[in-house]
Amino acid sequence: MALPLEPPIKPALARGAKAIPEGDGWLYEPKYDGFRMIVFRDGDDVYLQSRGGKPMDRYFPEVVEQIRAMAADGVVLDGEVVIEIDGVHEFDLLSQRIHPAASRVEKLSAEYPAVFHAFDLLAAGGEALLDLPLRERRARLERLDLAPVLLTPMVETAAEAARWLEGRSEGAIAKLADSPYLPGQRKGMVKIKRMRTADCVVVAFRFGKEEGVVGSLILGLYDDAGELHVVGHTSGFGGAKQKAGMLERLEPYRTHERGMGEKSRWKSDEELAWEGLRPELVCEISYDHVTGNRIRHGTKLLRWREDKAPEECLLSQLEA
Repeated sequence: MALPLEPPIKPALARGAKAIPEGDGWLYEPKYDGFRMIVFRDGDDVYLQSRGGKPMDRYFPEVVEQIRAMAADGVVLDGEVVIEIDGVHEFDLLSQRIHPAASRVEKLSAEYPAVFHAFDLLAAGGEALLDLPLRERRARLERLDLAPVLLTPMVETAAEAARWLEGRSEGAIAKLADSPYLPGQRKGMVKIKRMRTADCVVVAFRFGKEEGVVGSLILGLYDDAGELHVVGHTSGFGGAKQKAGMLERLEPYRTHERGMGEKSRWKSDEELAWEGLRPELVCEISYDHVTGNRIRHGTKLLRWREDKAPEECLLSQLEA
């Protein structure tokens, strides 16, 4: 490729924040729940680079074709690959693409096509643009004919960005308008996640690595027919003191029924073993995202709900 930038390029990163920063110096975008990707396009030559610097072309053939179909050529774009179904970003479907079988990748790409959303321009017209301020890079990006690639929306006030902390949105990204592109650095950019909460029944627990210490709580919710479903787990406790006292709190509810979770490449059998509890304890948790009826990640124990009956903990609480 005859481009002024070559892979791999470390993407600029965001640090976490609890609230949207305000002020004239910020620009705002929606946060996506997808795969970060830097795209290189030189004629028919297309290269998709993951956040970690690895080639991703073989896993997303439909995205390669999207990039190849753009009128814009000789460009390096930063953005995110997303699979969206009924307004929900389906991260698990993206993860299934990282598969060694080309036939499997081809089948999934046809059933659940991914789309590239561009939010930054790193090179164009034979020129590297990393040193330019974001506002100027964005203006150049908006002048490009990107279709069928999508241009990420951008607004200039925190009030406008607040809508991305509601509904089914994932959150917001705030970027300093005068900041250059800083590969691998967490400067000039913050991310604000939209946090959801739910009241759940604690149906079981797993021990942690330390003897006598609870590692995680397994959570359940009732459907409209009164059937209890496991929806996920939380290991996000408030600190060492809360962790140390957890087993004492659970002791009166232990059934001593034991079982094993689904096999995992990441965890040992010991870590997957669970012990049952009578479904009488209720806790409030925060979480980031749901796929189907499963809380996917980001869970944290907020408080115990002695005031709430287990049968009030319904699946209908979950927001994707």
